[in-house]
Amino acid sequence: MLLLCLPALPSLAQGPMSIIELVDLDKKVQPARLQRLCRLKGYTDVNIYYWHRSPSPFGYLVAYGPKARMKQLLPLVKQAYFPLVDFYDAPFYKFDRHYCADKTTAKQWDNILLMATLVKDPAKQQEYLSHHATQFQQWPEVAQGFCNASFQQLLVFRQERRLMLVISIPKGDSLARLNPKTSENNPRVDEWNALMKQYQQGLDGTEPGETWVVATPIVAEKPVPAKK
Repeated sequence: MLLLCLPALPSLAQGPMSIIELVDLDKKVQPARLQRLCRLKGYTDVNIYYWHRSPSPFGYLVAYGPKARMKQLLPLVKQAYFPLVDFYDAPFYKFDRHYCADKTTAKQWDNILLMATLVKDPAKQQEYLSHHATQFQQWPEVAQGFCNASFQQLLVFRQERRLMLVISIPKGDSLARLNPKTSENNPRVDEWNALMKQYQQGLDGTEPGETWVVATPIVAEKPVPAKK
Protein backbone atom coordinates (compact mmCIF):
# COMPACT_ATOMS: atom_id res chain seq x y z
CA MET A 1 0.00 0.00 0.00
CA LEU A 2 1.34 3.44 -0.97
CA LEU A 3 0.91 6.07 1.76
CA LEU A 4 0.23 9.63 0.64
CA CYS A 5 -0.32 13.04 2.19
CA LEU A 6 -4.11 13.23 2.05
CA PRO A 7 -6.22 16.33 1.25
CA ALA A 8 -8.54 15.74 4.23
CA LEU A 9 -8.15 14.65 7.82
CA PRO A 10 -10.68 12.53 9.75
CA SER A 11 -12.41 14.69 12.33
CA LEU A 12 -11.58 12.22 15.11
CA ALA A 13 -7.86 12.89 14.52
CA GLN A 14 -8.18 16.64 15.09
CA GLY A 15 -6.21 17.53 18.22
CA PRO A 16 -3.62 20.32 18.58
CA MET A 17 -2.59 21.48 15.11
CA SER A 18 0.51 23.27 13.79
CA ILE A 19 1.83 24.70 10.52
CA ILE A 20 5.18 24.65 8.73
CA GLU A 21 5.70 27.39 6.14
CA LEU A 22 8.48 27.58 3.57
CA VAL A 23 9.01 30.93 1.91
CA ASP A 24 10.11 30.32 -1.67
CA LEU A 25 12.32 33.18 -2.87
CA ASP A 26 13.79 31.62 -6.01
CA LYS A 27 11.08 29.22 -7.22
CA LYS A 28 13.20 26.19 -6.30
CA VAL A 29 10.75 24.86 -3.73
CA GLN A 30 8.86 22.00 -5.33
CA PRO A 31 5.61 20.86 -3.65
CA ALA A 32 6.06 17.37 -5.10
CA ARG A 33 9.30 17.05 -3.15
CA LEU A 34 7.45 17.58 0.11
CA GLN A 35 4.80 15.11 -1.01
CA ARG A 36 7.49 12.48 -1.56
CA LEU A 37 8.94 13.18 1.89
CA CYS A 38 5.51 12.67 3.48
CA ARG A 39 4.96 9.50 1.47
CA LEU A 40 8.29 7.98 2.47
CA LYS A 41 7.64 8.70 6.15
CA GLY A 42 4.04 7.51 6.02
CA TYR A 43 2.65 10.91 7.06
CA THR A 44 -0.93 10.41 5.88
CA ASP A 45 -2.31 13.11 8.19
CA VAL A 46 -0.51 16.10 6.63
CA ASN A 47 -2.12 18.59 4.22
CA ILE A 48 0.14 20.47 1.79
CA TYR A 49 -0.65 23.80 0.08
CA TYR A 50 1.12 26.24 -2.25
CA TRP A 51 0.45 29.86 -3.17
CA HIS A 52 2.20 32.18 -5.61
CA ARG A 53 1.06 34.94 -7.91
CA SER A 54 3.16 36.55 -10.63
CA PRO A 55 5.01 38.87 -10.78
CA SER A 56 5.70 38.52 -7.04
CA PRO A 57 9.06 36.86 -6.27
CA PHE A 58 7.56 35.13 -3.25
CA GLY A 59 5.91 31.74 -3.11
CA TYR A 60 4.65 29.90 -0.03
CA LEU A 61 4.65 26.15 0.60
CA VAL A 62 2.66 25.16 3.69
CA ALA A 63 2.26 21.89 5.60
CA TYR A 64 -0.64 21.60 8.06
CA GLY A 65 -1.26 18.74 10.44
CA PRO A 66 -1.28 17.44 14.02
CA LYS A 67 1.24 19.24 16.20
CA ALA A 68 3.17 16.07 17.11
CA ARG A 69 3.49 15.19 13.42
CA MET A 70 4.60 18.71 12.49
CA LYS A 71 7.35 18.58 15.10
CA GLN A 72 8.59 15.35 13.53
CA LEU A 73 8.41 16.85 10.06
CA LEU A 74 10.09 20.17 10.89
CA PRO A 75 13.74 18.96 11.09
CA LEU A 76 13.23 16.88 7.94
CA VAL A 77 11.93 19.93 6.09
CA LYS A 78 14.86 22.04 7.29
CA GLN A 79 17.25 19.36 6.07
CA ALA A 80 15.55 18.90 2.71
CA TYR A 81 15.02 22.60 1.91
CA PHE A 82 17.16 25.71 2.15
CA PRO A 83 14.67 28.62 2.00
CA LEU A 84 13.19 30.35 5.04
CA VAL A 85 11.21 27.98 7.26
CA ASP A 86 8.70 29.17 9.89
CA PHE A 87 6.87 27.07 12.47
CA TYR A 88 3.40 28.10 13.67
CA ASP A 89 3.24 26.19 16.93
CA ALA A 90 -0.39 26.78 17.94
CA PRO A 91 -3.39 28.89 16.88
CA PHE A 92 -4.20 32.02 18.87
CA TYR A 93 -7.88 31.63 17.95
CA LYS A 94 -10.04 28.51 17.73
CA PHE A 95 -13.68 27.94 16.89
CA ASP A 96 -15.21 24.46 17.03
CA ARG A 97 -18.68 22.93 17.17
CA HIS A 98 -18.99 23.13 20.95
CA TYR A 99 -20.08 26.76 20.39
CA CYS A 100 -23.06 25.49 18.35
CA ALA A 101 -26.48 24.26 19.44
CA ASP A 102 -25.92 21.28 17.11
CA LYS A 103 -22.54 19.97 18.24
CA THR A 104 -22.47 17.13 15.69
CA THR A 105 -19.27 16.93 13.66
CA ALA A 106 -18.72 15.49 10.20
CA LYS A 107 -16.73 12.25 9.98
CA GLN A 108 -14.24 13.75 7.52
CA TRP A 109 -13.23 17.30 6.79
CA ASP A 110 -11.70 19.31 3.97
CA ASN A 111 -9.26 21.88 5.34
CA ILE A 112 -9.20 25.20 3.46
CA LEU A 113 -6.06 27.27 4.11
CA LEU A 114 -6.01 31.04 3.61
CA MET A 115 -3.12 33.48 4.04
CA ALA A 116 -2.82 37.20 4.84
CA THR A 117 -0.57 39.69 6.61
CA LEU A 118 -1.08 42.01 9.58
CA VAL A 119 -0.46 45.74 9.09
CA LYS A 120 2.91 47.02 10.33
CA ASP A 121 1.52 49.12 13.19
CA PRO A 122 2.22 47.22 16.49
CA ALA A 123 -0.73 48.93 18.22
CA LYS A 124 -3.08 47.75 15.47
CA GLN A 125 -1.64 44.24 15.72
CA GLN A 126 -2.43 44.16 19.43
CA GLU A 127 -5.96 45.43 18.79
CA TYR A 128 -6.44 42.61 16.31
CA LEU A 129 -5.38 39.99 18.85
CA SER A 130 -7.52 41.58 21.57
CA HIS A 131 -10.61 41.52 19.37
CA HIS A 132 -10.14 37.80 18.77
CA ALA A 133 -9.51 37.11 22.46
CA THR A 134 -12.93 38.56 23.34
CA GLN A 135 -14.85 37.67 20.18
CA PHE A 136 -16.92 34.84 21.66
CA GLN A 137 -18.13 37.14 24.46
CA GLN A 138 -18.56 40.43 22.60
CA TRP A 139 -19.34 39.17 19.10
CA PRO A 140 -21.23 35.87 19.63
CA GLU A 141 -22.98 36.34 16.29
CA VAL A 142 -19.69 35.54 14.51
CA ALA A 143 -19.49 32.07 16.05
CA GLN A 144 -23.19 31.59 15.31
CA GLY A 145 -22.46 32.39 11.68
CA PHE A 146 -19.76 29.71 11.63
CA CYS A 147 -22.28 27.27 13.09
CA ASN A 148 -24.84 28.18 10.43
CA ALA A 149 -22.24 27.56 7.71
CA SER A 150 -21.42 24.08 9.03
CA PHE A 151 -17.83 25.04 9.75
CA GLN A 152 -16.33 22.17 11.74
CA GLN A 153 -13.36 24.13 13.03
CA LEU A 154 -11.69 27.46 12.36
CA LEU A 155 -8.12 28.18 13.46
CA VAL A 156 -6.04 31.35 13.10
CA PHE A 157 -2.26 31.12 13.43
CA ARG A 158 0.24 33.98 13.64
CA GLN A 159 4.00 34.23 13.10
CA GLU A 160 5.11 37.87 13.49
CA ARG A 161 2.95 39.63 10.85
CA ARG A 162 1.99 36.53 8.89
CA LEU A 163 -1.48 35.04 9.36
CA MET A 164 -2.75 31.57 8.50
CA LEU A 165 -6.46 30.75 8.61
CA VAL A 166 -7.65 27.13 8.38
CA ILE A 167 -11.38 26.57 7.86
CA SER A 168 -12.50 22.95 8.15
CA ILE A 169 -15.73 22.03 6.36
CA PRO A 170 -17.54 18.72 5.76
CA LYS A 171 -15.61 16.73 3.19
CA GLY A 172 -16.96 17.20 -0.32
CA ASP A 173 -18.64 20.54 0.37
CA SER A 174 -17.25 23.91 -0.76
CA LEU A 175 -16.30 27.11 1.02
CA ALA A 176 -17.91 29.10 -1.80
CA ARG A 177 -21.28 27.53 -0.97
CA LEU A 178 -20.99 27.59 2.82
CA ASN A 179 -19.32 30.93 3.54
CA PRO A 180 -22.33 33.13 2.55
CA LYS A 181 -24.34 31.37 5.27
CA THR A 182 -22.14 33.01 7.95
CA SER A 183 -23.72 36.41 7.30
CA GLU A 184 -27.18 35.32 6.13
CA ASN A 185 -29.66 37.24 8.31
CA ASN A 186 -26.63 38.02 10.48
CA PRO A 187 -25.34 41.58 9.78
CA ARG A 188 -22.96 41.49 12.76
CA VAL A 189 -20.71 39.15 10.77
CA ASP A 190 -20.44 41.79 8.04
CA GLU A 191 -19.62 44.36 10.73
CA TRP A 192 -16.90 42.09 12.14
CA ASN A 193 -15.38 41.53 8.70
CA ALA A 194 -15.37 45.27 8.00
CA LEU A 195 -13.68 45.92 11.36
CA MET A 196 -10.99 43.33 10.71
CA LYS A 197 -10.05 44.83 7.34
CA GLN A 198 -8.24 47.73 9.03
CA TYR A 199 -5.79 45.25 10.58
CA GLN A 200 -5.07 43.07 7.54
CA GLN A 201 -3.36 43.41 4.20
CA GLY A 202 -2.57 41.02 1.38
CA LEU A 203 0.58 39.11 0.56
CA ASP A 204 3.06 40.42 -1.97
CA GLY A 205 1.38 39.97 -5.37
CA THR A 206 -2.22 40.49 -4.24
CA GLU A 207 -4.46 43.14 -5.74
CA PRO A 208 -5.12 46.45 -3.90
CA GLY A 209 -7.73 45.83 -1.22
CA GLU A 210 -7.28 42.06 -1.41
CA THR A 211 -6.44 40.44 1.93
CA TRP A 212 -7.07 36.71 2.46
CA VAL A 213 -6.01 34.44 -0.41
CA VAL A 214 -6.79 30.74 -0.68
CA ALA A 215 -3.76 28.46 -1.00
CA THR A 216 -3.98 25.60 -3.47
CA PRO A 217 -4.06 22.11 -1.92
CA ILE A 218 -1.42 19.81 -3.36
CA VAL A 219 -2.94 16.39 -3.88
CA ALA A 220 -0.64 13.46 -4.57
CA GLU A 221 -1.37 11.54 -7.71
CA LYS A 222 -2.67 8.03 -7.23
CA PRO A 223 -0.16 5.35 -8.17
CA VAL A 224 -0.74 3.54 -11.45
CA PRO A 225 -1.21 -0.20 -10.78
CA ALA A 226 1.46 -2.43 -12.29
CA LYS A 227 0.30 -4.61 -15.16
CA LYS A 228 0.09 -8.27 -14.29
